[in-house]
Parts: sequence; C-alpha cells; structure tokens
Amino acid sequence: MNTFPQATSIDQVLRLIDENALAFVYISRKNCGVCHAVQPQVQEMLEEFPTIKPIQVSADDVPEVAGQFTVFTVPALLLFAEGKEVIREARFVVMDELHRKFQQVVENS
Repeated sequence: MNTFPQATSIDQVLRLIDENALAFVYISRKNCGVCHAVQPQVQEMLEEFPTIKPIQVSADDVPEVAGQFTVFTVPALLLFAEGKEVIREARFVVMDELHRKFQQVVENS
C-alpha cells in the first residue's frame, strides 16, 4: 500500500526538498517490479524517522525528474539534508544498510 505523497511535477519535488530539513525522494516507474517491491519496505522504515518528509515521483509521469537528479535506473532513493543530497541508493537496496544510513543522518541533523 502506497501512502507516500505523489509528485505530479518537478516543482513539487524541488519544493519538498527546499522546505524540509530532511526530504526523501523515491523515484520509480510504473512497470518496475523492483520499485513496487522496495517501496513498502522503505515506507515502513521511514515510520521510524518522522523528521524525514517523503515524496514519490514516477519517471513515467514526470520524465524531467531523471535529468534533474541524474537518475539512470529505478528505483532511485535520494535523501536530502538541508537541500543537499546525502544518500543515494538505486535498483537493489540493502534495507539494513539504508536504515543505518538514515539513522546516521537523522542523528546528525
């Protein structure tokens, strides 16, 4: 079940990054099986980190997102702290490692 807010424009994504100290961008595609498998796991993990504000964007619906963030494969998981990209994971994500990285960023912000 997807409860990430859905971006319909690149401006929505950039606004989320700009307006939040910690912003998480989940870039996917509609026909990406890995995207659909990873997304609920990440969503559940983010429940532990309420200071991280998430948004999901489909590269099918908002194609300019791939160019804006130099994304070559999906899913792409990007975490921004104070507008700066601090974590980037793509395609095959090791959840324990991602959790550890999120924890580090949250503790240091």
